[in-house]
Amino acid sequence: MKAKKKVRKKDIYCKICHNNKGMIHRYGINVCRRCFKDIAEKLGFKKYS
Repeated sequence: MKAKKKVRKKDIYCKICHNNKGMIHRYGINVCRRCFKDIAEKLGFKKYS
């Protein structure tokens, strides 16, 4: 039986731009911070000032 490969943070890439820097993993979003800024409102996040 084959052992499962452990997934490391550097092996996870952004779903949109395929970058692995500045990743947001919370809630299973798995997008980088730059792409998150573009899609945050569509996901239901609000910006408070």
